[in-house]
Amino acid sequence: MFRPKLLVIAASLAVAGAANAALPASNPFAQESRLPLNYPAFDKIKNADYGPAYEEGMKEQAGEIARIANNKAAPTFENTIVAMERSGRLLDRVSSVFGNLSGANTNDDFEALNRELAPKLSAHSDAIRLNEKLYARIKALYDKRDKLKLDPESKRLLERYHTDFVRAGAKLSAADKEKLKAYNAQLAALSTTFSQNVLKEANASALVVDTREELAGMSDKAIDAAAAAAKAKGMEGKFLIAIANTTGQAPLEVLTNRTTRERLLATSLARGSHGGDFDNREVVLKIAKLRAERAALLGYPSHAAYQLEDQTAHDTDAVNKLLGELVKPAVNNARKESADIQAVIDAEKGGFANAAQDWAFYTDKVRQERYAFDQNQLKPYFELDNVLQNGVFYAANKVYGITFKERKDLPVYQPDVRVFDVFDADGKQLAIFLGDFYARSNKRGGAWMNAYVSQSTLLGTKPVVANHLNIPKPAAGEPTLLTYDEARTLFHEFGHALHGMFSHVKYPRFAGTRVPRDFVEFPSQVNEMWMAWPEVLNNYAKHYQTGAPMPKELLEKVQASAKFNEGFRTTEYLAASILDQRWHQLPADKIPTDVLGFESSVLKDAGIDFAPVPPRYRTTYFSHVFAGGYSAGYYGYLWSEKLDADTVEWFTENGGMLRKNGDHFRKALLSKGGTMDAMQMYREFRGRDARIEPLLERRGLKAN
Repeated sequence: MFRPKLLVIAASLAVAGAANAALPASNPFAQESRLPLNYPAFDKIKNADYGPAYEEGMKEQAGEIARIANNKAAPTFENTIVAMERSGRLLDRVSSVFGNLSGANTNDDFEALNRELAPKLSAHSDAIRLNEKLYARIKALYDKRDKLKLDPESKRLLERYHTDFVRAGAKLSAADKEKLKAYNAQLAALSTTFSQNVLKEANASALVVDTREELAGMSDKAIDAAAAAAKAKGMEGKFLIAIANTTGQAPLEVLTNRTTRERLLATSLARGSHGGDFDNREVVLKIAKLRAERAALLGYPSHAAYQLEDQTAHDTDAVNKLLGELVKPAVNNARKESADIQAVIDAEKGGFANAAQDWAFYTDKVRQERYAFDQNQLKPYFELDNVLQNGVFYAANKVYGITFKERKDLPVYQPDVRVFDVFDADGKQLAIFLGDFYARSNKRGGAWMNAYVSQSTLLGTKPVVANHLNIPKPAAGEPTLLTYDEARTLFHEFGHALHGMFSHVKYPRFAGTRVPRDFVEFPSQVNEMWMAWPEVLNNYAKHYQTGAPMPKELLEKVQASAKFNEGFRTTEYLAASILDQRWHQLPADKIPTDVLGFESSVLKDAGIDFAPVPPRYRTTYFSHVFAGGYSAGYYGYLWSEKLDADTVEWFTENGGMLRKNGDHFRKALLSKGGTMDAMQMYREFRGRDARIEPLLERRGLKAN
């Protein structure tokens, strides 16, 4: 997942610029970082530095924008559009760090400042986008864009600025602009509240059990860790299991005690909807209503219609069609998988019907029966550093010619964070890459990529990008052994990192992952292909103790089971995607009052209310859409996967892991950022539009 920066306005992401006289020299944001590639000076940044830097950054950019808007000279591309691209340097320096660390390493000071800043940043953005004089200059240039003799990237930049301003409300009346500002401020505050509630609820809702026996199936080390976690919370003698991001929880795969499994899943599903300080139900209703009212003010029938107009899908009909066509085959496949699970339960004389809390535990038994292996057999071959360096980095070297060198001299915000120089095939430094792989109580769930510095030839900057995962940290001295999904996520997020590192654009507005939301997951999903590519797998899948390669027969079983459990995976994803669309396709006067009741009716009406497979995210902890940048956009993973599957087919047809293939993909697509229409970019890479058949084949969805 790509994580958008905190402040989304048309300003540079570069950590560069002259020292700011209004901030004391002791504030590390007062001047550009002097570290390589403007890498943030984490060791010099204190919590107290952010607030003043933000205040001065907004003030400084407001002055820059005022000078552009009030310029008495006739508008030109340079004195208006390029000037805006250069504005906000101080604000970018602080927001790139604060926005990233708010998710990766938050604390009480961060959360308080986030709540304070959200409406202020919203107002700052509105002051720019709703500035009448500024928009008049942009429109004057836009109206004669064909006569300005601009190069294609510059012309697209002008067109994007015009679109951005119109979609932000530049054409509204003065009274409606005031309404819009109020909506935006309220939504910014509510989204922050939702996000903070999710994190606090996850920590507060951890499952507590009284005895080791209730955790049977977990390893002794995992149980000891649960005891230590309980002790740290003042519950000595008990055992605590933390709740992860998604509905499904990893311990469900191994817990033999069905009551414990049931309690764990119930705890997960109840997040944000059982009363208390972190209940998100009213927050959701307010967000949905305000978004719908804002969309109506801007002339759209719903928030989804507004959001999708600027995506490659373009409208709600296209998204509804995609999701609707996949529901029946996905649920049918899930039902077949459930029947296989039930057969195992019955053979063991379990005496109960397969339910959601049983799926992960028994599906591994089905896998063992069908393919004679379980997931735990894989973990000794998926040691984190081996997967990273001999898998992820190895594949990137083979396909793109880039190399990596770890360095220990740059400061980090948390001791576990690792830093690597990235060198291009010609030996020149391409980027700096940070890896933040372990879960922490002050780190939001899931996995994502961020840029601390984005590439821009206008500003002379090179990328500094980071990947964040939530892998449980083992006890001191123990190896970090990954599940299959965790290893795949490592490859996935590095695909986002490559998108950022290979960016070769002039303007910051188009750098790296600044592409439509339903296109941004495409490059990252493509990179997943190398995880199971034989040459790559053979290079990293080695036993962490003996160094022995994964046995051929186990490798063949892994590959043979590639489509295993796809009915479950597709159904839980579709359920969440449909919830996202239904919430955001509502007009303001149709917003329900019962969050869980609405959720239930939506799933039933869509034909995806299959109890053993709950949505990947329920409404009250669906941070992607109520606190992140994926509102009405969660479908984008599947939309992108259509392109991804078609691209994997192209790589396979053209010889696979060849530099010429990687160079073509990089030049035609990864390097271009948002400089051209995303689907045209794809056509130039592939030579045609993407076909749906490779996706259906991958997910085993051909059968109806």
